[in-house]
Amino acid sequence: MQGDEKLLASGDQQEIADWTKEAMDRLDALVDEKNRRRVMTGCACHFPEKRLPAVRAKYEETKDLDVVHKMLRELFVSDLRNVLKLDEKLIKNIVNWGWGVAGMREGNKIIATKMPFEFEEYLNATDPQEKRYRYCHCPRIREIIRSSGPRITSTYCYCGAGFYKDIWEKILQRPVEVEVLETVLSGSDVCRIAIRLPSEVRHTSQR
Repeated sequence: MQGDEKLLASGDQQEIADWTKEAMDRLDALVDEKNRRRVMTGCACHFPEKRLPAVRAKYEETKDLDVVHKMLRELFVSDLRNVLKLDEKLIKNIVNWGWGVAGMREGNKIIATKMPFEFEEYLNATDPQEKRYRYCHCPRIREIIRSSGPRITSTYCYCGAGFYKDIWEKILQRPVEVEVLETVLSGSDVCRIAIRLPSEVRHTSQR
């Protein structure tokens, strides 16, 4: 973290980009993969906690992954319908694509694709760089993408993966592991995260 105290005062985007690259390079060089993932997931933004107690309570009642996954999907669809005001056909496509907080369940693994930060602009963009810029949620990385700034290791994106880790750990009340599968930082059009749930977590098909 050496030098970070100067960044807030300066506000210079190039300095911020250069410092971020250097900090991530130091983290990759000095810390093993398991612990650097732990460091970065601990920096994540959090899903609104007031929306999770009902999901947590349902899991406690049923101990069924299918039930709580369905609840998360319903919360997400409600936001698409009532906040973003999307039409039903597009909502159906988004769910089928596995976008959003619920993702797609594959046994005891959830594959979640983040929703674009600027949804309509992302869908309308034709330039790959513009598309990635409109997609990313992190102001720091957005500026790096837009300015073709220094290449940052995808270790940084475990911050975004921590968003999903936090959700499932609060629901299940036990640790889960996350893995960044692809990210706009490394040239993809989307960011996809695998959430690996504990093997003892049950779902309906296991009854």
